[in-house]
Amino acid sequence: MTISRRVPVRRVLCLVPLALVAVAAVRHRALLAEGFGQLRTASWPWLLVAAGATCLTWVAAAVTRQGAVVQPLPKARLLAAQFAAASANHLLPTGLGASVVNLRFMTGCGVPLARSSAALALYLLAESVGRLGLLAALLIAFPDALRPGVLLPDDAALPLLGAAGLLLLAAAGLALVRPLRARVRSFVREALGAARSVHARPARALALWGGSLAFPALQAAGLAAVGRALGLSVPPAHMALAYLAATVAVALVPTPGGLGSVEAALIVALVAVGGPAAVATAVVLAYRIITVWLPLLPGAVTLGALVRLKVI
Repeated sequence: MTISRRVPVRRVLCLVPLALVAVAAVRHRALLAEGFGQLRTASWPWLLVAAGATCLTWVAAAVTRQGAVVQPLPKARLLAAQFAAASANHLLPTGLGASVVNLRFMTGCGVPLARSSAALALYLLAESVGRLGLLAALLIAFPDALRPGVLLPDDAALPLLGAAGLLLLAAAGLALVRPLRARVRSFVREALGAARSVHARPARALALWGGSLAFPALQAAGLAAVGRALGLSVPPAHMALAYLAATVAVALVPTPGGLGSVEAALIVALVAVGGPAAVATAVVLAYRIITVWLPLLPGAVTLGALVRLKVI
């Protein structure tokens, strides 16, 4: 009886990603229609460059994930997991989908849960540092390309300070609870141990930090390629700067894959670096079709297959 109950549940779980894709497509059908319309008027060679850069982002994510853990992970399954995780990330609140998929993948590969969680935290830290580092480098190289206040209005300072204060109060409250304090200390020790182990191996450290820089760089290159495909009169470096600034600005918005918030921030950023509003809107819609909507269904199918095969 136990086995017969488990099998249907796993089969249902395999269908959940497809159902979520259908719901997302219905909710954003107007955006999809307009985005595909923009692709028909674009230069296909540049669109192929954008598609290639998107595919390489999954390779960069796989390299970074391997760099965050000492144990060797199966390469083909690791790459498939990143493809599936990208779809899960667009169907669930930002960062949650990919984190869950990769956590289950690593534990399924025999990495202990504590070490898998530490590797996940190290990956998120490296990816954030890589994205912010590239943004800082472009801001230094092109100081007049983008005004910082464009994506963060003047009246946003008080809410941001208030949110930071609430986070500090929450952290202080958790520190007073002894069981939670002990668990936090244990996790910090595990995370520091994982970081030391990874950086003791030059190949792992290179994979971690090289992949964390390549991932946002490839995303920004994809946007620049779509901009060229649609004739956006903005230098590619400025488009890359706009992409990094927009994604950093919406990083804390709890929407699935940033759907809605990312589009709006990207359009504002591209206009801020000198692009006409109409063309900037077309570029963002076409870019999101290539990077989000076209891979979404095959990624969901891959996710279901990995669940059925008990890889995750």
